[in-house]
Amino acid sequence: MSDVPLCFFLSGGLDSSIIVKTASMYNKEHKLGKINTYSVEYRDNEKYFQKSNFQPTPDYEFISMMSKNADTKHREIVLDNTLVCDALYESVQARDLPGYVDVDSSLLLFCKEIKQNYTVALSGECADELFGGYPWYHNHEILFEDCFPWSKSQDIRRSILKDGVLKNGEEYVRQRYLDTISLAPKLKSDTDLDRRMREMFYLNFYWFMQCLLERKDRCSMFSGLEVRVPFCDHRIARYAFNIPWEIKAAGGREKGIVRRAMKGILPDDVLWRKKSPYPKTHNPTYLAEVIRRMRAVLADKDCRLTEIVSREKLLRLCDDPTLFEGNWYGQLMTSPQIFAYLLQIEYWLRRYDVRIDRPVSYTHLRAHETCADL
Repeated sequence: MSDVPLCFFLSGGLDSSIIVKTASMYNKEHKLGKINTYSVEYRDNEKYFQKSNFQPTPDYEFISMMSKNADTKHREIVLDNTLVCDALYESVQARDLPGYVDVDSSLLLFCKEIKQNYTVALSGECADELFGGYPWYHNHEILFEDCFPWSKSQDIRRSILKDGVLKNGEEYVRQRYLDTISLAPKLKSDTDLDRRMREMFYLNFYWFMQCLLERKDRCSMFSGLEVRVPFCDHRIARYAFNIPWEIKAAGGREKGIVRRAMKGILPDDVLWRKKSPYPKTHNPTYLAEVIRRMRAVLADKDCRLTEIVSREKLLRLCDDPTLFEGNWYGQLMTSPQIFAYLLQIEYWLRRYDVRIDRPVSYTHLRAHETCADL
């Protein structure tokens, strides 16, 4: 319910499509007219798109299909890659901390555009956390590893730190993990898989989902846009937690029960589409720009970043971004995002006048711990 006109985010994925289709059906039933949908894209992304296990297909085909199916008034917001880089600093202001780099800054710009016409929007966050949409729910090699599923090792992040900067980092992460899974209620009748799934849902609920909600709230409200997340209704969250895993993953698919519920309502191509994350830019101009800015930061005699990060290692990474292998955090952060994250840290250290006078111990980190830190 809203006393002002509202719109909808549409990514062409399962979750936003469910919300859009349901709202469209409601409006048609009550003769309220077409709903308005928005999607975000980066300039020339179609030209440079590279499929991966995390993002096997681009969004635009499914957005178009879903907009036609739900008969929406749709608008695509295309973001300039340099402006996305500029907004890295605004997104630090919005969150008061470094965050998810271009995933934050693009959302901030996207919401700023929508705010010109709307005050309220609905979005599809939280279904993945509540109904098992992420790859780590379904990959048993990851599922039963005794750690955060999106952050199995801290080595890749520690590799660019100056020697001796962070003490006991692994112990800090380990304790946060153990504290969280200890909260998960279990039944005596639970199988080993059911017990682990309860732990996994607590890890995702208290860490991953909280961070995505905080990101969405701060980056949208920075421009005065209120984004609501229907899947996070407390009644849905409570009910979903107790759905047995074999039903939740019906058909062996992520969010299987949700897909079955929408069979015959959504187009099959959307209904059975593999999960794709929030879109990021594939345009090489973005990587070139964050590297250029990184070199400028490192050349500054008053560089704050080099108090904690090795200048030499970063310069080598600037020369050859392919030296960094793997993902920094879940499916979101590879080489371009590493540079962007470090630019955000430099900006944050300066804007908030943060000084590091001694090596950091994990006991000092509790006040501002975030999912990205882990």
